[in-house]
Amino acid sequence: MTLDPKKVGQKTEPHRVRYVDRDVLLYNLAIGAEAERDLPLLYEGFGPKVVPSFAVILAWPAITELFDIVMGGDLSGIVHGAQSIRLHRPLPPEAEVFTTGRIDGFYDLKRLAVSVLSTETRTAGGELLAETEWEVVHLTEGGFGGEKPPKKPRPPKPDAAPLFEVEVETRPEQALLYRLTGDRNPLHADPEFAKKVGFDRPILHGLCTFGIVARVLTRELAGNEPSKLRALRGQFVKPVFPGETLVVRAHRIDEGIRVEAEVEERGEIVFGFGLAELEG
Repeated sequence: MTLDPKKVGQKTEPHRVRYVDRDVLLYNLAIGAEAERDLPLLYEGFGPKVVPSFAVILAWPAITELFDIVMGGDLSGIVHGAQSIRLHRPLPPEAEVFTTGRIDGFYDLKRLAVSVLSTETRTAGGELLAETEWEVVHLTEGGFGGEKPPKKPRPPKPDAAPLFEVEVETRPEQALLYRLTGDRNPLHADPEFAKKVGFDRPILHGLCTFGIVARVLTRELAGNEPSKLRALRGQFVKPVFPGETLVVRAHRIDEGIRVEAEVEERGEIVFGFGLAELEG
């Protein structure tokens, strides 16, 4: 299947998403929130507080429709390349919202291809809550004659000591738990499917790693007040296998907070070129 440039600009109808605190609690557990240090994320008596990366859950129905438009629903030839979120107001612990998706571009890397999808999530009254952007790498769709993707700035790594460096142990069943938030791609559960697309075993969702990074940022730099994290973006450089240990570290730079995650056991950066904006 060849990516069709005529589909660029195509939008979905608004998807109604109704969520309650149970959905927030499940998401926070799925991204590894801990009772001892993250109780405001896990107990409705304190909210529960919503990690801004929950915006990808609100975007998922619209993104799923775009996957159907772009790929016919076949997920076997794609990997998640990069993700960004921007919050315009704090996400409440329960709400009814409406998300619209859009195909922003198809780009040719000769052997590979990249599609860029975006969403807007609004309140029932039309107020903008969150925006997301998704870069999807198509492993076999290159060479269709499209443009190269625009270059994006990569935040430099300073020589100074990091603001923090935190170890996060992922659990062997973490991908199976994260699937319950909506992304049922068999790549994260089925060993045979994982081998078919080139992995020794199922991998952790990139969005789970993204959520872990967002959670650690808010705990370490915002006093566990998620509303202070206004934006986060970064690239999924390498896969994470459930059970591995992530080392999340951050540096302050002129553009904001540079953040990355490394798998301790392999010494490989798995989430790189990250940049976060925090309030205050």
